[in-house]
Amino acid sequence: MNTPNHHTPCSMANQEYFRSKVSSFFSNGFMFIGGTLVALLIIWAILSFISPINPSFSPIFAMSNSTVPPSRDSQELPTFYDDQDLSYTIEKPIKNWDEKRSKWLNIHPSFKLVVKERVLIVSGSQSMPCKNPVGDHLLLRFFKNKVDYSRIHGCDIFYNNVLLQPKMFFFWAKLPAVRAAMVAHPEAEWIWWVDSDAAFTDMDFELPLQKYKDHNFVVYGWPKLIYEKKSWTGINAGVFLIRNCQWSMDLVEAWSKMGPQPPEYDKWGKILRTTFKDKDFPQSDDQSGLSYLLLEEKHKWGDKIYVESDYYYQGYWVDIIGTLNNVTDKYIGIEKKVPILRRRHAEKVSEWYVKLWEEYLIKDNVRRPFITHFTGCEPCSGDHNPMYTWETCYDAMKKALNFADNQVLRKYGFVHKDLLDSSSVFPLPFDFPSNI
Repeated sequence: MNTPNHHTPCSMANQEYFRSKVSSFFSNGFMFIGGTLVALLIIWAILSFISPINPSFSPIFAMSNSTVPPSRDSQELPTFYDDQDLSYTIEKPIKNWDEKRSKWLNIHPSFKLVVKERVLIVSGSQSMPCKNPVGDHLLLRFFKNKVDYSRIHGCDIFYNNVLLQPKMFFFWAKLPAVRAAMVAHPEAEWIWWVDSDAAFTDMDFELPLQKYKDHNFVVYGWPKLIYEKKSWTGINAGVFLIRNCQWSMDLVEAWSKMGPQPPEYDKWGKILRTTFKDKDFPQSDDQSGLSYLLLEEKHKWGDKIYVESDYYYQGYWVDIIGTLNNVTDKYIGIEKKVPILRRRHAEKVSEWYVKLWEEYLIKDNVRRPFITHFTGCEPCSGDHNPMYTWETCYDAMKKALNFADNQVLRKYGFVHKDLLDSSSVFPLPFDFPSNI
């Protein structure tokens, strides 16, 4: 288990920008305001002398209307956005992206502060209503879960629900969204794709970005399954972290060529099924495609791809759901012994408490699963894997979402008593949980 870096990447970027603006304001603001007020008083005196009978002129009113707050880095200098050949679509490659992005950051210096730690979370779902009667509600809850995590850690989030490339449907739809997000957010060092049916179940944990400093792509999996067993399930492409750089642009281009938009789609289906003997369906899919690049083009991509298995970067829900009550009991047991961990505090200062928690989590060898992925449950369509019942999937999703929600609601003074009851909460008594 890796210890997370609790200097939250997203919030650090926001704090540094705020500090730079505050120092600039206090160094220049008072001189500007003082000079402005003196000038306005002189004008007011002159106008009062010339037209003493006109009481409608107000120097305060005039000042408030003429003062427009400057936008962040408002310089209108040419950037790659002015290139008429620039395309957000996945079919048209972008070259020299590192140079273009570097120049953009130089023109917008406030975004250069801690740029290496800035993360944009990207997710999405279909544009039409769900076929499953409770599907839209479940997607809303999964979305809320991602928004909660983003807010707590100061990340930006982009949720897409349209096909940016109409032919790239279902699991392939993520690649056009990721590609467009890279161009739309040159200030972000990392784009973090999280499937719509994946939930953050540890709201305190954050990505150990320092661990990935020499890599451009992070995916959950088991190298032995990929390289020795040649299994297409050796990784799970439902959650991945990709650096915003030219290498990643090239990877997305190579990866997407196995998708349904090029004429070679059927050919790739046959190649992937031949390569991975345990693949039991003929279509080319994103996970098999990425596995193929890892296996057959390791010399080109492998050194920059990190296959993570040290923690639940994303965990299979069947392995996780039965452990949640036990994990909760262990956390409560630690809180009962350490009064400072029970202290009420504002959500914005949670980082200090997370650091304090760390020594006890390591000592007791306990950690919530970071991300729980409901692979095979299909909450929107309801066409779940026949190896599960829908009731099993539904109850598991409610339990995981409420488990995560409790970590958020505690900062607001409430928790769910029953993880299967999504609507009922009770107020936390003072010094909870020492009094139970």
